[in-house]
Amino acid sequence: MAVTPILVPVEKREEFGKGASRRLRREGRIPGVLYEAGIDNVHFSVDRIEISAIVRNEGVNAILELEYEGEKLLCMVKHVDQNVLTLDIDHIDVLGIKRGEKVNVEVPVVTTGEAHPDAVVLVENDLIEIEIDALSIPDELEVSIEGKEIGDQILAGDVALPEGAELLSDPEDLLVNFTYEQVDEDLEEAAEEAEEGGAEAGAESAEESSEE
Repeated sequence: MAVTPILVPVEKREEFGKGASRRLRREGRIPGVLYEAGIDNVHFSVDRIEISAIVRNEGVNAILELEYEGEKLLCMVKHVDQNVLTLDIDHIDVLGIKRGEKVNVEVPVVTTGEAHPDAVVLVENDLIEIEIDALSIPDELEVSIEGKEIGDQILAGDVALPEGAELLSDPEDLLVNFTYEQVDEDLEEAAEEAEEGGAEAGAESAEESSEE
């Protein structure tokens, strides 16, 4: 499915350093940098609320079109720095792209359906890396676990990819494992001993009551 870039107005950034970044944040904006091979880095600032909503709703593979100095710069979100206390975005890096260009991205994998009732579903990895047209990046990829039984596995190579996409992850990477319910023998033994101890204490109490 084709992706429509999100138009985002940004302003050229003339000042740099921690002090300048703090001033931007006080004004409700955050600093950002656009990286693209063959051109100088583009330093900009963007409205914090607007870019936070985009990242929250579209994820770190979001495709943007920055309105910058009368130009429209096509790019994708590559990294965000968040404040460890507030989780607010403090800085954003974007990668310049061209229409028709393929990019390497990690895409979430989600499961659908229900496994066999006896099988415990263990998601070992929920991301795979693919190469795909920048304007066709899916939000997520689905794998069905319908009817899967103990001993079954789903590997990266089992995931159906969009047309034109290529798997970059190892096809043998384990995504979902189907196993049996494992019981901690030590905990089970302790529980049995506690149960037996409780039963014995109850019996002794009953005997004492009858003697009285």
